[in-house]
Amino acid sequence: MDTPAPASPTPTHEWAVQAHGLTKTFDDHRAVDGLDLNVRTGAIYGLLGPNGSGKTTTVRMLATLLRPDAGAARVFGHDVATDPHIVRQLIGVTGQYASVDERLSATENLIIFARLLGLSRAGARRRAAELLEEFDLTEAAGRALSKFSGGMRRRLDLAASLIVRPPLIFLDEPTTGLDPRNRARIWSVIRRLVEQGSTVLLTTQYLDEADQLADRIMVIDRGRVIADDTPDELKASVGRSVLILRPDNRSEVEQVRERAEAILAARAAVSPESARVSVPLDNPDAVTDLLTDLRSNGLRLSELSVQKPTLDEVFLTLTGHTTESETPEPAVSEEGAS
Repeated sequence: MDTPAPASPTPTHEWAVQAHGLTKTFDDHRAVDGLDLNVRTGAIYGLLGPNGSGKTTTVRMLATLLRPDAGAARVFGHDVATDPHIVRQLIGVTGQYASVDERLSATENLIIFARLLGLSRAGARRRAAELLEEFDLTEAAGRALSKFSGGMRRRLDLAASLIVRPPLIFLDEPTTGLDPRNRARIWSVIRRLVEQGSTVLLTTQYLDEADQLADRIMVIDRGRVIADDTPDELKASVGRSVLILRPDNRSEVEQVRERAEAILAARAAVSPESARVSVPLDNPDAVTDLLTDLRSNGLRLSELSVQKPTLDEVFLTLTGHTTESETPEPAVSEEGAS
């Protein structure tokens, strides 16, 4: 007799995740510093920040893989510290690196995961075939994983976490290292998961990914929450439009920033990689005054444009640096997991 896939408990709670004051310190480095988080059921919630901002540590605490030093968190009303076994029935976790076995084929990997979750042999094979079709991997089902591309491996890893469709899915930087085509494929899968009833907590350092997918975005920098709102509201917070300035001489970027702030009475942000200055533009008439001022100070521009605000400008304005800034997050072991 075939064994059906074990059903995850069906939550009816308004909030998929509620966290208050989450804190985690490694030696003298505070990876997460008093984080508050509320994820509404049925939403895609984005945690946006550069490498080392505390995103992965936050997910590990919420997924019961790491005990917080302070604070508390609930998943569908269940405390992650006191009810870890219930929480684990309600979640699926896909990390930054594939958890599949390189020595096995795609089909064999999925069957093993399904059997570990309690499916019969027949049920495991059927579920594996369904997932391979859903993730466009049927043609590669029997191929050795050593011959898989990075995008195929990420799709297989995501498929493995969805043997049983959990109400809450943690996706920790699911498209890191993928080309645009495979990123778009993963985005389609994520949207479909929510349409089918799951809630998704997505961590990413890609601004366009957060903008494309998330209903609400929390911006994290150095372990602290610096903004939490819808993508549209975050973009509106830096002004209706953004003035982009690039000096002829890269060494003059700070001078251009200072003059832009003085004339436009707004905080400007500098992108060191592109030597561009971005400044909210609430009064377009002031651009003429700024150009006159720059000319009188001998500052010449190679680029001048006005753009609608993007999440890139939001992050630069809030933090003064880009999401590409590299600050390695401390290695997180699963010691102390519940």
